[in-house]
Amino acid sequence: MFSREIYIQRREELINKVKSGIILMPGNDEVPMNYAANPYYFRQDSTFLYYFGLDLPGLSGVIDVDENNCILFGDDPGLDDIIWMGPQESLTDQAAEVGIENVSPSGNLENVLNKAIKDDRTVHFLPPYREEQTAKYASTLHIKGELVLKKASANLTKAVIEQRSVKIDEEIKEIEKAHAIAYEMHTTAMRMAKAGIYERDIAGAIEGIALAAGGYVAFPVILSRHGEILHNHHHSNLLRDGDMVINDSGAENFMHYASDITRTFPVSGKFTIQQREIYEIVLKAQKETINSIKPGEKNKDIHLKAATIITDGLKDLGLMRGDTSEAVKKGAHALFFPHGLGHMMGLDVHDMENLGEDLVGYDKEVKRSDQFGLAYLRLGKKLQPGYVLTIEPGIYFIPELIRTWQKEKKFEEYIDYGRLGDYIEFGGIRIEDDIVVTEDGHRIIGKPIPKSIEEVEEICQESV
Repeated sequence: MFSREIYIQRREELINKVKSGIILMPGNDEVPMNYAANPYYFRQDSTFLYYFGLDLPGLSGVIDVDENNCILFGDDPGLDDIIWMGPQESLTDQAAEVGIENVSPSGNLENVLNKAIKDDRTVHFLPPYREEQTAKYASTLHIKGELVLKKASANLTKAVIEQRSVKIDEEIKEIEKAHAIAYEMHTTAMRMAKAGIYERDIAGAIEGIALAAGGYVAFPVILSRHGEILHNHHHSNLLRDGDMVINDSGAENFMHYASDITRTFPVSGKFTIQQREIYEIVLKAQKETINSIKPGEKNKDIHLKAATIITDGLKDLGLMRGDTSEAVKKGAHALFFPHGLGHMMGLDVHDMENLGEDLVGYDKEVKRSDQFGLAYLRLGKKLQPGYVLTIEPGIYFIPELIRTWQKEKKFEEYIDYGRLGDYIEFGGIRIEDDIVVTEDGHRIIGKPIPKSIEEVEEICQESV
């Protein structure tokens, strides 16, 4: 965990933003896999981690804004817990490490909340994303379950987003640690990708790298020869010469900060001419959009720059035609680039998405589009120093989407459907890096992972 001063400062800043009432911030509980003693991997709630720092199940925090006081609710392990799990530090001692002096048994939480409600004080809480959270709010705050989401505090939600969006130096260092794990995951995958092995062989190996580093994967590994499936978690395909593999994966380090990297590479160790042509377009879009990152730039505009570069590149290959700016404005490029350029990243790989994607990625000045493709852009607003985001353009040939648009004669003035037959089994290419916005520009996080054609081909020809 960070120093106790960081957690104290975070809570004080939140108090200054919320101004009155009390803040209820429960941590996560363990979730049984198939019976209570066999739970899934425990993942603490990210916002609880941010303000309270303790990576243990069964905890809740209350911040009394009016009294400038913080109470941690939880229970020390009993003898049975110690027999099965070994001796553990007392909750009081752990609380002191994050600057909390007041610790109370979990059974006292409801009494504190009941008194606050009786005194007509506002109880602020964040929108729940787990059913057990909804049930806990409903029970302790005496709210009907179906009304819990509506009664979540907009004031608290906006304050948390504003605070968590800007990463301090200590957080950037943790993200760099997560990136170092991802470096090993991705370079290992490139070396392993040979004809005759299964996708699952690689996916299992790189997940093991994350576990061996003391962390976990930041999200289920996306690794497939079917790169046209944007989030393909199926790993049962046998790799063949001529295939390309998309590896979209990242790690959480021990403190749960995330990395998120995508590389696309050839199984044979060499890109075909057709693959090289598409790859170079994506790489150009990625490099030029990264170079555009600086404070004050709207990420929506940077996304549209990527779309423009992709459209021009596809025009050079004869797959698109017509006026580039009009094609992008109308969304014709989304046949090939149907997702957003990137998203915020931090304690969550899609940072704070549980608090509301539009609240995190948009504001009064920049509104979310409802246009196909552009609607999937998670981050559109102006960038600020301390933001960490991904940049991940791609080009995909999705047979079902191509056939649907062709049947509808959609954007025929911009798309040469006759030429797409040669690409119908191409798959897809995506390239992604993690970027921190600095005071005067940006910095790519971590040790560079091979992404030029020459670098990728060289490492793919190496032995594991």
